[in-house]
Amino acid sequence: MRFTLCLLFVLNFGSASFGQDTIIPKTEDNDVQQQLENIAENTQNEDADYTNLLDALHQFKEHPINLNNTTKEELQQLQLLNDIQINNLFTHIKKNGRLITIYELQGINDFDIQTIRKILPYVRVSDNFSSSHFSVREMFKDDSHTVLLRYARTIEDQTGFSSIDSAKLYSSQNSRYIGSPDRLYARYRFTYSNNVSWGITAEKDQGELFFKNNQRFNYDWYEQGLKGNQKTGFDFYSAHFYLHNIRFIKSLAIGDYQATFGQGLTMWSGYSFGKSSDIMSTKKSATGIKPYTSVDENRFLRGAATTVKFKKFEATGFYSQKYVDANVADTLENGEVAAISSLQETGYHSTLGEIADKHTTQQTIYGGNIAYKATQFSIGVTAAHYVLDTDLKRSLSTYNQFDYTSRTNTNIGIDYNLVIRNFNFFGEEAMSANGGKAFLNGVLVSLDPRLSLSVTHRYYDRNYQNLLSNGFAENTMAANEKGLYVGIVAKPATKFSFTAYYDRFEFLWMKNGVNAPSTGTDYMAQLNFTPSRRFDAYFKIRSRTKFKNTAADIDEIDFIVPFTQTNYRINTSFTTIPSIKLKNRLEFVDYKVDDGKTMKGFMIYQDITYSKVGSKFSASLRYALFQTDNYDTRIYVYENDMPGVYSIPAYYYRGSKFYILLDYNLTRRIEIWVRYSQTVYDNKKVISEGSLTEIKGNTKSEIKAQVRFKF
Repeated sequence: MRFTLCLLFVLNFGSASFGQDTIIPKTEDNDVQQQLENIAENTQNEDADYTNLLDALHQFKEHPINLNNTTKEELQQLQLLNDIQINNLFTHIKKNGRLITIYELQGINDFDIQTIRKILPYVRVSDNFSSSHFSVREMFKDDSHTVLLRYARTIEDQTGFSSIDSAKLYSSQNSRYIGSPDRLYARYRFTYSNNVSWGITAEKDQGELFFKNNQRFNYDWYEQGLKGNQKTGFDFYSAHFYLHNIRFIKSLAIGDYQATFGQGLTMWSGYSFGKSSDIMSTKKSATGIKPYTSVDENRFLRGAATTVKFKKFEATGFYSQKYVDANVADTLENGEVAAISSLQETGYHSTLGEIADKHTTQQTIYGGNIAYKATQFSIGVTAAHYVLDTDLKRSLSTYNQFDYTSRTNTNIGIDYNLVIRNFNFFGEEAMSANGGKAFLNGVLVSLDPRLSLSVTHRYYDRNYQNLLSNGFAENTMAANEKGLYVGIVAKPATKFSFTAYYDRFEFLWMKNGVNAPSTGTDYMAQLNFTPSRRFDAYFKIRSRTKFKNTAADIDEIDFIVPFTQTNYRINTSFTTIPSIKLKNRLEFVDYKVDDGKTMKGFMIYQDITYSKVGSKFSASLRYALFQTDNYDTRIYVYENDMPGVYSIPAYYYRGSKFYILLDYNLTRRIEIWVRYSQTVYDNKKVISEGSLTEIKGNTKSEIKAQVRFKF
């Protein structure tokens, strides 16, 4: 099998067709997949839900943007075009009139073949202009209803679900799950074009309780510890009502929503793209207010928000109030929570401790944004105020002494965006209530249709505090960091493109596991070869150098030592016949620590995808081999999954993984997906040893099923 996989890799690379082809949309976007892999690696969260991050793409695939009747903000939501390209598009239309055909994009500066292929699934050219003024009858006549139901489960027995007597459970109260191993998901959504949306989403994670009567443990002391927080039904619910571009109302959200402004230093409630092979993604495209449809139980606001527009001015106000999870630090005599030690962000409520911490404190957030937005220049001011109804008393040490430790906080910032010819200047300056400051400034430059440059500088004080920031950074938060990023894209020929960046950063104070201020570097170089619409390949190298505490015990002092992780990747994609696509990847990782340790790892996979035009059936299959010396040399890999599910696991230790995803259109309105995956470890007799997900054996299997009704 290993020989066969390597042979397929060689055949895939060697059997490409190098003739000229017309432009057609690609079924996958490597840039987006790499960006998601980077987010998973930086956050170390394999199960994150990126629904809201890519929701605009899914909506525009259903309702493509009419390039003859669009706005700058709408094109920015694609996150596939930069402001220079958008400005060039509008300049071309103003000078030459409306587009006649989509192929006319080839004559616009900075719109190369690769860019056009990226946006083709989400745009169209038409003389029929839709109006934002419509009747209720028209809305319900052309509406769209979607119901999505999903089930998932790990097949093997896990320690967290095994039997245990009351004495052992009492001595280790979080050693078992309260509920079943089933993962359940349900969603209903109504949409009318891109103007109206409402819906409800519900989810139950593994180990969480669905029916209260099925609670696994019913001891008196256990019930007291639960504090009455267990309920019948899904563990998490989310609902929204949203209007967009209805007369002077640009957006109106009631229920759950997200708010993103500027470059993410003052207010950014969701995920965002960061460093990747797309160097232009260093500049964020804020969407303001949009509905929340994900199941991440923390990265959203709950309440109401609206944006009104008067000519070139926009004003936004938002208010949110919801209960959040927290670790209890102190209680009153009546049992009420007097203080918390930290905010919990896992979203899991499957053990006694997790359920006891559920909705411990109330979080209130309110604020607004005022902005002036012209075609080539915009400027805005954002303010947000945070209030907790419980004292936050962190367990402070030297490294985290500047962290947020108050009931209240206020952030205020100013952002700007300026396009002058082929230069796009952007930035944001922000400050928190304690005087901490954060600055980010950058420029995107199109020096030539074949050469682009990106430069971004950031400086975030060690005491800048913000619960909802997501600025461009090496850290997960915009604090305790300064750095300079330089990226370049060169397209010397139609078939080739070269992307590279270099980022040097400095952490101004200690970090967890780094007992001194430190520096680091991150560089990436990627060469793409796309001779035709049937074949695409790239070679990528990425190297990161940082510091960490030495493992050696030297006079009880933790000295810091540098470590360097370098990844080498070859990725190819080849359509053999119109219905079958082969994709494979070979990746090596080299991990060196200055104290003399060197660790290595590799991963290789082969994908086979079948999708025939007009067929009700499609399938995707992968077989992967991996071997790493330890967890530090893990490799994050994007996996194909059913719509709304994002699987980006870390491959580590030694073994193989197989999955198959089947998709069948039962009728025009009903679609069914089934996915089976299995990971086999060659050097493990116990998987996830010591955890609640421990499996006694070397095999882990998972089954998923999903059905979608559209009417």
